[in-house]
Amino acid sequence: MIRVFLALMMCLWAMGATAQSFGGLARVDMEGSRLADTRQGLVLELALSQGVPWRVFTLDAPERLVVDFREVDWRGVDGALLDMAERAQEVRVGSFQPGWSRMVVALAGPYAIEGADMALNAETGTARLVIEMEGVSAEAFAAASGAPDLPGWDLRKASGLERPEKDADKPFTVVIDPGHGGIDPGAEKDGLAEKDLMLALAREMKDVLLRDADIRVVLTREDDIFVSLERRVAIAHQVDADLFLSLHADALSEGRAHGATVYTLSDSASDKASEALAERHDRADLLAGIDLTGSDDVVADVLMDLARLETHPRASQLAKAIQLGIRENGLPLNSRPMRMAGFSVLKSPDIPSVLLEVGFLSSDRDRANIADKAWRDRMAQAVSDAVVAWRLADAANAELVRQ
Repeated sequence: MIRVFLALMMCLWAMGATAQSFGGLARVDMEGSRLADTRQGLVLELALSQGVPWRVFTLDAPERLVVDFREVDWRGVDGALLDMAERAQEVRVGSFQPGWSRMVVALAGPYAIEGADMALNAETGTARLVIEMEGVSAEAFAAASGAPDLPGWDLRKASGLERPEKDADKPFTVVIDPGHGGIDPGAEKDGLAEKDLMLALAREMKDVLLRDADIRVVLTREDDIFVSLERRVAIAHQVDADLFLSLHADALSEGRAHGATVYTLSDSASDKASEALAERHDRADLLAGIDLTGSDDVVADVLMDLARLETHPRASQLAKAIQLGIRENGLPLNSRPMRMAGFSVLKSPDIPSVLLEVGFLSSDRDRANIADKAWRDRMAQAVSDAVVAWRLADAANAELVRQ
């Protein structure tokens, strides 16, 4: 079955070079679009303002339908309103990589693709994509699932990124990781999205850090795009980072948590809330349609052990420095500001890595603070002060170890 869809996609590429021009972004007509149950399964219909190159496939564990486009403007598209099917659990849409858009449908069971076609209207130039799915066994679904390898659909996997040789003259490099992005908005509250606020904070933090001429700053994403957890870690290795800082602002349905919290890596979370938070963060890759079939953890267990033995003490000191910087700048801290959890994004074995929850969008006070640029500037300064102080202390400790 998968070969049929591979051939179908190739035909669409050829058609794009001849009869149909794919310039500009396609828009979705919500009135002409639906995701609905059928007798045997479910059907996805998307009405588009023009034809675009596309591909469709399923992923297992959990079952998902993934449709990639190059490219669709999702503004005005609400996945919840599009979903009319009992056999679908959730619909996500958004940018995935520069030039790429993605729709992910979380399925309520194993439903395989039985038909997929994009019909073009020769008179209006509009297009209609119809994908039909039928129920199959779990074994059949798993066998047919997986991202197809098609020319032109390289989504820049993290494999092949090599860490460069150490250079004694290289600048001190800080990698700042704005959480979420693209198809993964993160927490949302009162019209604010975690992905947008963290990107703004990361840019402001970069500006402050660059005032120190010896510091190089790299962001894992510069725009509203999705970056997998694996690739975020790979970017840090690619640029030979001296430290890695991931920025988040979660929302909790339970409790009244507020204030900044700094996390370091641990197999066992320091508390139930931290464990649940790590699970939500790591689940974002699945919701964005990442294929983890046949993959182990982001880092093997042996590297996890290495991380604890050699890097964890340095990461702990970095976390303490950030906590102190926030406190000295008069910014709110959580009642338990130092915590541990198994965040995949912290699993680099040789780069001190911490995750900073600057606050909670579920807290009225925190939400107002994080949305305020002046407050974010103060947070950026606090973290910058901490990084500079930690850099000096870490270098001194390294010299003592060598002696």
